[in-house]
Amino acid sequence: MGVKLGDLAQARTLQWSELNHKVMAVDAYNTLYQFLSSIRQADGTPLMDSKGRMTGHLTGLFYRSIKWLEAGVKPVFVFDGKPPELKRKTLDMRKERKVIAEENRLSALEEGRTEDAKRFAQQTSKMTPEMAAQAKGLLDALGIPPLQAPSEGEAQAAELVISGAAWASASQDFDSLLFGCPRLVRNLSTTGRRKVPRKNEYIQVEPELLELEPLLKAHSLTRSQLIWLGMLVGTDFNKGVLGIGPVKALKLVAGADSFKTIIARLPESARNKKSENDGESISGLESWEEIENFFLHPPVLPAEQAKFDFRGVDEQKVVSLLCNEFDFSSERVTRTLDAFLKQQKEAGGQTSLGDW
Repeated sequence: MGVKLGDLAQARTLQWSELNHKVMAVDAYNTLYQFLSSIRQADGTPLMDSKGRMTGHLTGLFYRSIKWLEAGVKPVFVFDGKPPELKRKTLDMRKERKVIAEENRLSALEEGRTEDAKRFAQQTSKMTPEMAAQAKGLLDALGIPPLQAPSEGEAQAAELVISGAAWASASQDFDSLLFGCPRLVRNLSTTGRRKVPRKNEYIQVEPELLELEPLLKAHSLTRSQLIWLGMLVGTDFNKGVLGIGPVKALKLVAGADSFKTIIARLPESARNKKSENDGESISGLESWEEIENFFLHPPVLPAEQAKFDFRGVDEQKVVSLLCNEFDFSSERVTRTLDAFLKQQKEAGGQTSLGDW
C-alpha cells in the first residue's frame, strides 16, 4: 500500500523516449502483485497452468519486460528481503483482508455478480517464495538482473538511484520518496488503456515522474518533515492518525523541528485514541523514532555490493521455462521473442553485456 501523499505529489507525464537507455530500479514485489491482481479471467479466477500453479505474475513479467526492453528501458528488479518487525502489524492486516476478500468473492460468485467477484479476487493476490523464484528465473532468461535486498525493496531501489546506479525507482508506492529516492516513476507496469473500476469507462495510463527535491521545495519541507507527514497519514509501519489526510498533515508539520512538536499539535482525542482490539495507539506513533530512523537509515546493500549486469535474451531458455514448464503457448511466446529480436536488430540494438 505505502504512504498516501495524494495531490501533494505532483507528477509529470513521461514520454517513453525519455526512458531510453535509463536504468530503472523496479520494485519487484509491487510490480508482480500488480500482475497477479490484474491478469485474471472474467470472474477473477487467476491464470494457472495444468498443475494448478498461478502464472499471472509470469505472464505480466514476460510481456511487460519485452515492452520495456523494446523501449530501451534497462530494468533491475529489486526483491524484498526480510521485512522489519515494524511491518508485522501491516502484514497481519493484509492477510486478514485477503481472507475477507476471498469470502466476499465466493459470495459474489454464488449471487452471479461476476464483476464484483473479480474485484474481490484482485484483493486476494499472494506472492510465495516459489513464485518469486520463478520470476527470478524468467528474468535471468530475459537477461534482466534481479537484485535481492536485505530488507525493503523500495529502500534498496532508492539507494540505487541515490548512488547513481539507477536513474529512477519504478513503483506505484510513494514510499520511495520517504526513503530519499530522487526520482520515482509510477505506472511503468500499468501503462495502456485501463477500465475505470465499476464504470463502463476507459482511461489511458501513462508513465509519470515524481522528483523529490521539487516536491520538498514546493511545500517548504525537509526530508524529515516529509517522513513525519507520511507517519501522520500512515505508512507500511503505522496506521496514521485518524482523520488526518495529506493536507492536514502538511499544516501540522509546517515549521516543526521535531516530531514531538507535531504530536503536541495533535488534538487530544487523536493523541489518546486507542484501538479496541489491542489497546495500542491506532496511529502507531509510539514507535515514531524507530519509524523515522528506518526511513532515514534502512538496511540496504551499499553501491559497491549491489552489483548487477545486463545480458542478452536467451530465447531457448525463455521458451523452455514458459512453454515446457508452465504451459504457455509456444506460438505466442516465440512470436513475441522473434518480433523483439528483429526490432533490436533493425534498430541497431544489441543484446550483449558490452552493448548494454
